[in-house]
Amino acid sequence: MKNYEFPIFKTKTPGVTQTFHLDDPVERKKYFEAKAGEEIEKLKTYLEKNTFVGFLLGPKNSGKGTYCKLFKEAVGEKHVRHISVGDIVRSIHKDFKDEAKKAELLEYLKKNYRGLVPLNDAIDALLGRNTTTLLPTEIILTLVEREIAGSEKKAIFIDGFPRSLDQISYSLFFRALMGYRDDQDFFTFIDVPESVIDERMKYRVVCPVCQTPRSIKLLKTKEVKYDAEKKEIYLICDNAECKKARLVGKEGDKLGIEPLRERIEADKEVMKTLLRLEGVPKIYLRNALPVSEAKNNVDEYELTPAYRYEIDEKTNSVTTIQEPWVIQDDERVPSYSLLPSAIVLSLIKQLVAILPT
Repeated sequence: MKNYEFPIFKTKTPGVTQTFHLDDPVERKKYFEAKAGEEIEKLKTYLEKNTFVGFLLGPKNSGKGTYCKLFKEAVGEKHVRHISVGDIVRSIHKDFKDEAKKAELLEYLKKNYRGLVPLNDAIDALLGRNTTTLLPTEIILTLVEREIAGSEKKAIFIDGFPRSLDQISYSLFFRALMGYRDDQDFFTFIDVPESVIDERMKYRVVCPVCQTPRSIKLLKTKEVKYDAEKKEIYLICDNAECKKARLVGKEGDKLGIEPLRERIEADKEVMKTLLRLEGVPKIYLRNALPVSEAKNNVDEYELTPAYRYEIDEKTNSVTTIQEPWVIQDDERVPSYSLLPSAIVLSLIKQLVAILPT
């Protein structure tokens, strides 16, 4: 996906001169109120009586879950739901290990599944027991419908659908299929340079207790330590309930983006097709902007910093040095990557513009 296909969204706001620390939830709240307070109030008023269906379209590791989390943080969680198809599939694997949950799920599928692929074959494909049968779209829709039915009617962001070209036609009528007949639907396109995804993956670490992801290079915790025996830097989880758990890397992440190449190319094809679609509003979220465009469009604290560390071998203490993170976008243009809060600011303002008044 080429960055020039996405307009640059100006987050620099007249009259807002304060610097906000966007890794702090309290500071983020002040940031959103200062730069999008009016729009947030409009969204809260809208969501009291109305809902929406938003499709999040972007390559794997493009930040969809993070953007939903921050959107709910800014607007409120009461009326907003993030539904990830990937999370649903993973939860099904867990449910099948519990006999009571398994029986409940099978009963629901027998009652609600409609498709040309026999249900047992569809379940085998879902669980990975049958690799020759592709996971039918119909069973994905049935499982998503189950998620929606299991909660109060809320505005929803769908993450992970459509995932292939043959699922696009389903997405066009999704709100009718799910019973959201009068809701505004829209597509949200997320453009992230491959170099950003690659770096995110290579330096990603996760708390083994609370599963919160961080990054040694791009999103550190407050406490940074040095393991002299392994000769490596590591992070300590900020969550007090995790009792200073050491964050660890995920298997395979050090390989970066290349193992995901086929998946990412498929995601790009879906996005390119839907970018031509007429009749459905579109929101454009741009992760990076050229260095030459940054000064006039964003505040410096909205740019993703990079961290490097100096180690005192005598005391094993770590000194953190923060620097600007300059990456090459997919057109080889030197660029900055925006922090998630700045991208969600763009989402909030674009969403208000397309929702019916």
